[in-house]
Amino acid sequence: MKTALITGASSGIGREMALVLAENNYRPILVARRETLLDMIADEIKTNYNLDPIVIPMSLSKKDSAEKLFEKIQKENVHIDILVNNAGIGDFGPFSIEEIGKIESMMTLNMLTLTKLSRLFAPLMIEKGFGHILNIASTAAFQPVPNFAVYAASKAYVLQFSEAIAYELKPFGVYVTAVCPGATRSEFQDTAGMEDNTKLFSRAPLAFLVADFAFEAMLKKKTIAIYGSKNRFLNFMQRFSSRKMTTKVAASMMDA
Repeated sequence: MKTALITGASSGIGREMALVLAENNYRPILVARRETLLDMIADEIKTNYNLDPIVIPMSLSKKDSAEKLFEKIQKENVHIDILVNNAGIGDFGPFSIEEIGKIESMMTLNMLTLTKLSRLFAPLMIEKGFGHILNIASTAAFQPVPNFAVYAASKAYVLQFSEAIAYELKPFGVYVTAVCPGATRSEFQDTAGMEDNTKLFSRAPLAFLVADFAFEAMLKKKTIAIYGSKNRFLNFMQRFSSRKMTTKVAASMMDA
């Protein structure tokens, strides 16, 4: 049986990715901080799909998180066929007053842990001649976003990193996909301090729709997959606008 590792699996896109993968007969390894929620998801998967998920409750926002997680999985003696780097956090507000500690945690989780996990599991996938790395980026990756500066920059890193290693790993049968959703209805806006951005999230898709899209994009071996026709159109139109203008537009959207 093939196995999928999903980070940030306790809620939102991560939770729905775990369910989609289980539905397609991948045994999920569920990783997130909140053990109670992970246990609930594991029970749901056992009941509905007759699979036995592995639950690993841990924070991935420390500099050595990836190594510790890798060691735990090695002890389970399982091979990871799909790595879903979904865990991530945002922090909405002026950069000049952001907490340094939160900035560091965000950069560690969104970039460093994702990079290390990709590096740790890629050689094992190469050895098998097969594997998928699915990185959850964002439409914020395509332009600077005032009041969301560090988050958007971290997702720009994820996007370019994914493109580069996709080129490197493809000859070995390992495929990398960066999925770029826009605003998605989940806990993200609350933890990012975006509770008042009601207009931005009022018409946002539910997380399970994004997860289904991400799974299909992975199966098609796409390198970049932007969710939603509106998001794809806006990204296309940026080609005809200056960086200054796209930054201004991004700022106005975040103030909605």
